[in-house]
Amino acid sequence: MPEMIAPRVLNFASILDDTTRAQAQEISSLPFIHPHVALMPDAHAGKGSAVGTVIPTVDAVIPAAVGVDIGCGMIGVQTSVAAEDIAGFDLADLRHRVEATIPLSPGNYNTTLRYSHTRARIDSLEEMASAEGVDLSHSPKWREQLGSLGGGNHFIELCEQVSGDGTGSVWLFLHSGSRGVGNKIAQKHIRIAQKLCRRWHIPLAHPDLAYLASGTDEFGAYIRELRWAQAFAYENRAEMMDRFVTVFGEWLADNSFRPRKRLEERRINCHHNYTEKVEIAGKKVWLTRKGAIDASVGTHGLIPGSMGTASYVVRGKGNESGLFSAPHGAGRAFSRSAARKRFTLDDLAEAMTGIEYRHGEEWIDEIPAAYKPIDQILADAAELVEVEAVLRQLMNVKGV
Repeated sequence: MPEMIAPRVLNFASILDDTTRAQAQEISSLPFIHPHVALMPDAHAGKGSAVGTVIPTVDAVIPAAVGVDIGCGMIGVQTSVAAEDIAGFDLADLRHRVEATIPLSPGNYNTTLRYSHTRARIDSLEEMASAEGVDLSHSPKWREQLGSLGGGNHFIELCEQVSGDGTGSVWLFLHSGSRGVGNKIAQKHIRIAQKLCRRWHIPLAHPDLAYLASGTDEFGAYIRELRWAQAFAYENRAEMMDRFVTVFGEWLADNSFRPRKRLEERRINCHHNYTEKVEIAGKKVWLTRKGAIDASVGTHGLIPGSMGTASYVVRGKGNESGLFSAPHGAGRAFSRSAARKRFTLDDLAEAMTGIEYRHGEEWIDEIPAAYKPIDQILADAAELVEVEAVLRQLMNVKGV
């Protein structure tokens, strides 16, 4: 059961550290919070404010709370292929094909436009930037970034559904955001917010709680560029997924298997680092989800576990006290540096037994034990979402 751990902090996490608790209390003390902030089950300490915090604000937005990977999120495609159909097929071959088709790791971009859907998405984003007056001069290579994964906890996976309607089906699954261009947009407006709060002599518990006030030119510019970055992130995931579907289909054909019906059956694409204007408790607020998904009634979402564990397809219950939100993943239990000191390459290999992945020391800090148990996260989220399906990983692709 959730509990109020401070006057305006409602906590859904059964595993909560003191730093995360303190960060939630700090942000809840801002005068424009309404009605309270909600800590999701996967909440953990972040820069300025905790990851896994849902923050409703009246006439203000905190750029650093939205985060530097604006629009980061998940996309999943349920296919008409059953896991038994691909039993014995070479998953290492599929992984190599995916790695050759989607640029991985920070700084790795596309060098050619191989697909018509890539050009169409670029044209649409160019039109949006022009219509909204979005300044992208800081990111001359944003077009080449579209359809690239990035590093850290971003990933591409092939999964088998192990429970729920459609058990046995194969899912294509990936996690990414707005890449370098979104980061540049975020950093620019974080600096502007901090400069304005200093100019107005506004005391803040942390510089990354600096905000932009509705009605100002700076606020308007941020919202326009934020919406563009959210659109870029959404299309970036869709672009990578289109390529994944194509590569998967080619791999099936090369293994002499052709699906009896259309390969893609359904698609879910959702943000978990973003803000939108909604009505909560009788007021219009900017609802910032810093590591949380939309869990409005009937809304489908994706909650990934860590590398080597289960992931979930969920449907929102529309819990107003939870600010119509749900967790976005497992949430870190150990920082990257702490994980590297605690775990070994052998630990990673053991945790990934039975899963096709690229083995190496670069991914030790992504070991499942560096994260909270995803089963506990979903148990804590029982009032927020209903689980429709559980997915088990068959193949994992990561950048460095």
